[in-house]
Amino acid sequence: MAARARIKDVAEYAGVSPKTVSNVINNFEQVSDRTREAVKEAIDVLGYRVNIAGRQLRQGRTGMITLAVPELDVAYFAELATLVMAEADRRGRTVLLHQTNGARERELAALHGFDARFTDGVVLSPLALHPRDLATRDRSLPVVLLGERPAGGGTDHVAIDNVAAAREATAHLLSRGRRRIAVVGGRVSGRQGTDRLRTDGYRQALKEAGVPFDGDLVVPVDAFQWRDGARAAATLLDTDPRPDALLCLNDHLALGALRALHERRVSVPGSLDVVGFDDIEATRFSVPSLTTVAPDKQEIARAAVELLLDRIDIPGESPARDHVVGHALIVRESTGG
Repeated sequence: MAARARIKDVAEYAGVSPKTVSNVINNFEQVSDRTREAVKEAIDVLGYRVNIAGRQLRQGRTGMITLAVPELDVAYFAELATLVMAEADRRGRTVLLHQTNGARERELAALHGFDARFTDGVVLSPLALHPRDLATRDRSLPVVLLGERPAGGGTDHVAIDNVAAAREATAHLLSRGRRRIAVVGGRVSGRQGTDRLRTDGYRQALKEAGVPFDGDLVVPVDAFQWRDGARAAATLLDTDPRPDALLCLNDHLALGALRALHERRVSVPGSLDVVGFDDIEATRFSVPSLTTVAPDKQEIARAAVELLLDRIDIPGESPARDHVVGHALIVRESTGG
């Protein structure tokens, strides 16, 4: 087997110094176009590959980043993890997956990097962190937050506009003549997380349409799983008057609700509309297929990894960045699509 080409071999082939080869590999600008092309030709001919592991070791880094999410059995987080791992791999990094179960002590462990020997930075989707947890964290460890963020800035953050997304989903239901729209998984008080933000968007849409807000139609849940959606839908069906639409704050809740409605022989979308959030793959295959808010998960993954690697590669204090990712309402059969 032929020996693996080294920077020294590339330099000799191109007739330049090893330092010049390194400058080309790292895309430094102080290299002429002619020299750059000569080095690239030598790299192609010799089959040279950058030794990422060796480079990271010399820089005192592990080459690994952590992705910490509440629940991997929630399809949204599983799909997002796949995209983050693909993006990290494209950037020469390995991802360590950590499930927090939404517990503050586990989120704190991720926020502080467990042990700095294991990870260069953390992408964290928090549920239970307090604002002071972020204010007092070790700034030497790069962190990017996904989705919810406790009040206050200071940490890079990637999310969709949850208020606007819920407002658009509610407006869609209102445009279909629905007036008693229940929010499954909603919350009107307490810490301002995703559930609060989406409930705020729902209330804005009602106000714009001149529909009175009814707090009894906001139904909190213990967890955002299928069974919780089914349980909430069954409870709502026993109210008088019944709701004529369900805005479910994730797709697991919506799919569970669809099952409960099917068992009670409630026609969807004939008698009642259902909308979800997240556009997980299962929503395309439910009967009826589910109308849902689709966040740009590919862009969430790309932006999160890019922001984190920026912090890793260029250490030092700089203003926190908020990256707002696009979303779209995907209209399917559950609202007459």
